[in-house]
Amino acid sequence: MSTNSNDPRRPDNRRDLPPLNERIRDREVRLIGEDGSQLGIVPTREALSAAREKGLDLLLVQPDANPPVARILDYGRHKFELEKKNRESKRKHHVVDVKEIKMRYKIEDHDFQVKLKSAQKFLTDGDKIKVLIVLRGREMQHADMALALMDRFSDAVKDLGMIDREPKLEGKSVIMILSPLPTKGK
Repeated sequence: MSTNSNDPRRPDNRRDLPPLNERIRDREVRLIGEDGSQLGIVPTREALSAAREKGLDLLLVQPDANPPVARILDYGRHKFELEKKNRESKRKHHVVDVKEIKMRYKIEDHDFQVKLKSAQKFLTDGDKIKVLIVLRGREMQHADMALALMDRFSDAVKDLGMIDREPKLEGKSVIMILSPLPTKGK
């Protein structure tokens, strides 16, 4: 079996690699030392040999500048610090989910309390809630009762969330969206 480098099914790992050391194809670069000092515009070979003397790598930081900017640094340490920064930002980042709560307009009080508890939990976790009341058949005549239930529901969670979208009849269902109140301490 021959290996075809143009095969679209094979990922080209070389595209993912950064312009580092010998992969820099420009004739000259604006060189920045490991301490951040500007060393001027130098031929790429000289910049590479200066990096090798110090036991470091030459990384192309801004390839689209004129001339391209290269920096002398320890690439392994640089890569580690970037990954560490990414992990930190992921840990602090909270993805807001939209949770859905379905009800019938003829819901019993205990079932309503169960739905309310789950809504309170979602709101304290920082998630949005889509409250949905589906009407079937002749229940369409009682859309006003479904809207009253939505008002009752929003009043019950008003200390934790606010209405993003007012309760509205859309087709055969009444939909309301609640979002958590913005926290003051963060």
